Amino acid sequence: MVEICALASGSNGNCYYIGNQKDAILVDAGISRRQILERMNRVRLDPFKVRAIFISHEHRDHFRGVRVLSKHLNIPVYMTAPTYENSWTPDRPSQYRRFVPGDIVDVGEMKVHTFSKQHDAADPCSFRIEQGGINVGVMTDIGKPCDNVIRHFSECHAVFLESNYDEDMLWSGPYPWHLKNRVASEHGHLSNHQAFELLENHRTDSLEVVYLSHLSAENNRPDIALEAFKDLSAACSVRLTNRYAPSEIYQIKNEMVAR
Repeated sequence: MVEICALASGSNGNCYYIGNQKDAILVDAGISRRQILERMNRVRLDPFKVRAIFISHEHRDHFRGVRVLSKHLNIPVYMTAPTYENSWTPDRPSQYRRFVPGDIVDVGEMKVHTFSKQHDAADPCSFRIEQGGINVGVMTDIGKPCDNVIRHFSECHAVFLESNYDEDMLWSGPYPWHLKNRVASEHGHLSNHQAFELLENHRTDSLEVVYLSHLSAENNRPDIALEAFKDLSAACSVRLTNRYAPSEIYQIKNEMVAR
């Protein structure tokens, strides 16, 4: 069995939990140590099961709390060398471990598949976590679904998938023109429509649940995001994450995957 939970998801901070009965990892730590521990306690997740933190890129909404949390839990932090070198120095953890995109990192019984993606960062990566035939993807901050994203997405039983903006809200909204172009570029973020197309065209029958993640506070709304995916609601469970609170814990059981 694998348990997953979005502890935070949005431009103010991101942190995703994936674990089994003995071990767990976090992907990103973009809110404070205190907030991460409080939210884990709220949904009764044991922080001392966490064996490692994986960082997708150096932007502070993914990196902010990693140094203090890593020290508190006495666990390593995995990231690429360019991510480390381009991060804000005071946030850098002492227990830094380097990976190269494409590496598979073993954490207990879990295998963390690392892969490159398109985003406006030094060396952005996403992750597919595999354990006992169960695959969970953490795929946010993606400008365009490249071949790496598509390949790993198609193996997932559960995925935290970016659905950052509604195109009408973005182009008619308050952002300055250069920021609108950045968000919508091939190195920006996925729109509701782009995320829907990825799901529609590349999901398999084994995909159980999709958590719409990293929703923009200015350029999206939860109801609009869910509406964009309504035609696929019979194929898999489509759920929301929250920037201010943890999601419910979702359990993926091996016997369900084996069917």
